Amino acid sequence: MHLYQVLRRPLITEKYTTLQAYGKYAFEVEGQANKSQIKQAVEKAFKVEVTAVNVMTVPGKRRRRGMRELTSRSWKKAVVTLKPGDKIELFEST
Repeated sequence: MHLYQVLRRPLITEKYTTLQAYGKYAFEVEGQANKSQIKQAVEKAFKVEVTAVNVMTVPGKRRRRGMRELTSRSWKKAVVTLKPGDKIELFEST
């Protein structure tokens, strides 16, 4: 898997915005990606040093559409901790 296929999009929510003060950033990642691939992708894409990667799978939610009950897709997210002093400019508000 190519490093740029690992990261899908950044997660910018109120919860993860408060974690940025501690050097933690969240991303939606490819379902087959492991911690070492995520670490390499973040370091190469943003030129920072990663100290830890926490990964979790978010299960899909059940939704009703008339008589049918559908399930949205499951996805994987990663919370990346950076070396103190490093930050990702993509997340900084203007």
